[in-house]
Formats: sequence, C-alpha cells, structure tokens
Amino acid sequence: MSANPHTGFQVQAYMQQVGMQARAAARLMAAADTASKNAALIAIAARLESSAQLLQDENNKDLEAGRQNGLSDAMLDRLELTTERIGAMAEGLRQVAALPDPVGVISDMQYRPSGIQVGRMRVPLGVIGIIFESRPNVTADAAALCLKSGNASILRGGSEAIHSNQAIALCIQQGLEEAGLPADAVQVIETTDRDAVGELIRMPEYVDVIVPRGGKGLIERISREARVPVIKHLDGICHIYIDDDADLDKAIQVAFNAKTQRYGTCNTMETLLVSEVIAKEVLPELGAMFAEKGVEVRGCETTCNLVATAKPASVEDWDSEYLAPILSVRVVKGLDEAIDHIEAHSSKHTDAIISENYSSTRRFLREVDSSSVMVNASTRFADGFEYGLGAEIGISTDKLHARGPVGLEGLTTLKFVVLGDGHIRT
Repeated sequence: MSANPHTGFQVQAYMQQVGMQARAAARLMAAADTASKNAALIAIAARLESSAQLLQDENNKDLEAGRQNGLSDAMLDRLELTTERIGAMAEGLRQVAALPDPVGVISDMQYRPSGIQVGRMRVPLGVIGIIFESRPNVTADAAALCLKSGNASILRGGSEAIHSNQAIALCIQQGLEEAGLPADAVQVIETTDRDAVGELIRMPEYVDVIVPRGGKGLIERISREARVPVIKHLDGICHIYIDDDADLDKAIQVAFNAKTQRYGTCNTMETLLVSEVIAKEVLPELGAMFAEKGVEVRGCETTCNLVATAKPASVEDWDSEYLAPILSVRVVKGLDEAIDHIEAHSSKHTDAIISENYSSTRRFLREVDSSSVMVNASTRFADGFEYGLGAEIGISTDKLHARGPVGLEGLTTLKFVVLGDGHIRT
C-alpha cells in the first residue's frame, strides 16, 4: 500500500467522487436492516483479528516514518497498533453490534382531533465526515458507530497514520461486502494532501455533517471554514464547585479524582472553586494531596495563603485547558460567584457542584449552561460509555443538533410521521 496512491490527481475531483459514492451508499444504508448492519460489524471484527499481522506491518511503516519525522514518544504510543489494541478494536465493534438500533424507532405517536396519528421516527443523518488525528483505532470506532446508525461515512485520519488507516479500511470494506452492504458506506481518504480536508468540509451536496476529533487548532479551522454543519467541542475547561453545605470527605475525594484520574482528557477538572466558608477546612488537605501527586496548584490570593505549594494564578489560567498535572483554584464568596465564574470561563463541557443542599444543587443544575452538569460526582464520568450510550463519536458543546456525548442516537435525527385512513383537511 502506498501512502498516496493518487499522487498527481486532482484532489477536488477525487473528493467529489468520494462524495458521490458516499451519497449513493447512504441511501442503501438508511434502508439496511439491523441484522445486516450487525452482521457487517461482526464480519469487520473478524477481519481485523485475522489481519492482525498485516495491520501491524502497515502500522510499522507509520511508526518508522513518525520516528524519522521526530514524533514525540506520546504521539508514537497513540499511533501504535499492538495485538491488544487490535483486539480491543474488534471487541468495540462487537459491542456496537450489541447496542439497540435507533433507526426506525417511532415515538410520541398521538391521535389528533382530526383523527390522524402524528409521531416522530428516528432516521440516519446521511453522510458523516469525520476528521481525526493520530489514533488509528478511531477509524474502526467511527466507522462502527456510523454504520450501526445507518449512515455512510467519509473518514480522514492524520497523515502520520495513513498506512494503518488504509489497512483498517480494507478490513472494513471486506466486512461490509461480506454482509451484503455497499463497500462505499465507509470510505477512508487515501491521500495525505491537506486540501482533501478543505474539500470535505465544503461539500454540502454530499456531506450532511462534519465531526472533527483533534486539537483545538484543527477544530477552530474546521468550524471557521466549513460549509457543512459541524458537531464539535473546542476544549474542556471543566469546573467543580465545593459549596458551603458540602460533605467535606465527599468533596475532597471527588475533586481529587476529577483532576488526577487522568490528566489528558477533555472531562478532567481544570479549575476548582471553593466556598470561602469551608476553604480553610478543604484546601490545606486537598493541596497536600495534589502536591503528593505532583499536581501544580495555581491559585487566587486566598488559595496561596492556605496551600503552601500554590503559585499565584494569572488571568490566563482561568481560561486554560491544561491537559496536564496543573490545576487552577479560586476561593469564591458562594454559589452566586461560583456560577458567575463558570459562566465567564467554562467551555460549556462539564461542570459540577459538591453540596448536600437541595436548593443549591437544583439551582446549579438549572443555571449552569453546559452540556453536562453534575451533582456530587466527578467530571470524569462525562463520556458516552459511562452515560450508557455504549460508545461515542465525540462530545458536543453545541446546542444544535446534538449536545454532550454523541452516541448512536446523536448520529440520527427525527422526522414527523403521520398515519391516516383517507383523512382530508376541511
């Protein structure tokens, strides 16, 4: 497999062809029954496992190129396809096959005074373009979710994983054909030319929605240039507020987990807000725990007085997604100031309150405008698997069309259906 088999061709013409093929496949996928989709997912899983050596051989080409191009150890680790990771990809496909199929479900069916019945049916979005970086397992994960939800997909992975992604694409297309579904239902872009991304996000006649998965720079560019609707979140500046009426043992454990369970995820707490009423009881202990874990605390003046290892926070810290063992801490007067701070600095991803006060928690749930709002729970729960969605294609901080973790249901939309028996309007 060459890294760029279409060298010399017109990228625009190639992308138009991909788009036409995806649109044609989308019609067939929308009509596919659940059994066929599940059969395809199981066949793809088997192909991945039986092609493990091929996948690793192609992946080694990407790893070698990455080393020559100076990729960091962390990036190389994300890029590598081990036997265990290939097995995990296959297991993920089987798990998606086991999920309920949202397509065709009719809800809210009601009789109207005229005698007609009106309800809503869940249907696929159509063609989904997904742009992602580094991890080749995203190719299989994204394909699985789009396939199960009855969509066609166009996947554009990072150039550093071109050989790996093409090898996975071959397994996917073989599995689709084995199940009697169109191979074009999942297309992985074969060129590393950056212009392919520009074409993909400007083809509303062929693509219904774009899902970018990557760094803030990529997502900002896609959002700025796309002529196709985008499901996205830019960053995860997540807050926890410890209220006057918090159970302090509970608060300390939740806040510690939200920051230290994993550092590099979008649902990790980046700012801790603490009511001044209980700050002296909470912050010294939490500060010591963070110091022992190697977390750098950057705090307001009160925080620095209570936490010996804390450094003064800058104005920029309140708007920073660190994705690292660094935490901003601010002592606030109470719930009003906490909500005001979150309104000013949150990225609308996930924010939580720790409190035993019913009125305060209900007010926090009502007034904090984020895609996930939590009471007495770690922000690290904000993902599709933990929410019972089975899997997710990403997190959306938009309000239209999906919000929060985007699973199978988020890759569908609703249309009204009307049942009559010769009814006419008078």
